[in-house]
Amino acid sequence: MKILVNDRISQSGIQALQNAGFEVNTTKVAQEQLINYINKNAIEILLVRSATEVNKEVIDNCPSLKIVGRAGVGMDNIEVEYAKKKGIKVINTPEASAASVAELVFAHLYSGVRFVHDSNRNMPLEGDSKFNMLKKAYSKGLELKGKTLGIVGFGKIGQATAKIALGIGMKVMYHDHHREEITVTVPFFDGQSVSFVLKNNSMEELLKSADFFSMHVPAQKHYAIGKKEFELMKDGVGIINTARGGVIDEVALVDALENGKVLFAGLDVYESEPNPEIRILMHPQISLTPHIGGSTIEAQERIAMELAKLIIDTSK
Repeated sequence: MKILVNDRISQSGIQALQNAGFEVNTTKVAQEQLINYINKNAIEILLVRSATEVNKEVIDNCPSLKIVGRAGVGMDNIEVEYAKKKGIKVINTPEASAASVAELVFAHLYSGVRFVHDSNRNMPLEGDSKFNMLKKAYSKGLELKGKTLGIVGFGKIGQATAKIALGIGMKVMYHDHHREEITVTVPFFDGQSVSFVLKNNSMEELLKSADFFSMHVPAQKHYAIGKKEFELMKDGVGIINTARGGVIDEVALVDALENGKVLFAGLDVYESEPNPEIRILMHPQISLTPHIGGSTIEAQERIAMELAKLIIDTSK
């Protein structure tokens, strides 16, 4: 079978597919040329990340397609249900990048509670002339240990985030529409592990109880966190979004930062991505990364190998 890897995956995955007898094409094809290229080359399997849109036009006009694979978790760039109706199998790799995204959540959390993001902006400019002033400004940090992390959405990434939180001594609460009770097992380096039984909470209870929030829900038609939700939170909370832009109302977020309801935010995704609003980019209380949650060397290797295995198994 012929595979087009239109958005890059690790060489290990490509090699695994080739070893299994697949013909792998790594040509990068522009969106407007995709239909013609698939048809001209009789492509049967299309592998994408987030850049390529597998929309109804592609699905309707590419009769040779049998499988669409997403190297990652979110599939909002693929018309999944429509593809399935047309007999195309759609696969993704929900577990492969979970640990990487979870670690980025805590990079933002630790940055927020110790003002690292803002300190890194100001130290190069004023560290030599206003050292003592900056020392005083950043001396009222918080510890995460003993605090409550509220996780909105408790799939693979939410659970991976919970494991880190539990491992550093945080209390974990979650809200999820599909999971009423989950046992989370935290493994340690020497083979030991500790298991925790966690139960679903109402969104209102979560909002009122948590000290910090981490978002792990798919793209939404409506904001999961907006003005009403911010009003229910404690004063001085922190909130991290490594899920999708549009999960949090960014206008309401800035207002909450300005009025002290939110102490800091950490954003890896943005409503107007790939052109985040300047008010977000310049805000001193927001830690920023450019949508890199699953972008670690280890995660990309796992994604490629998991995707290759899924394709080999699905094609049998």
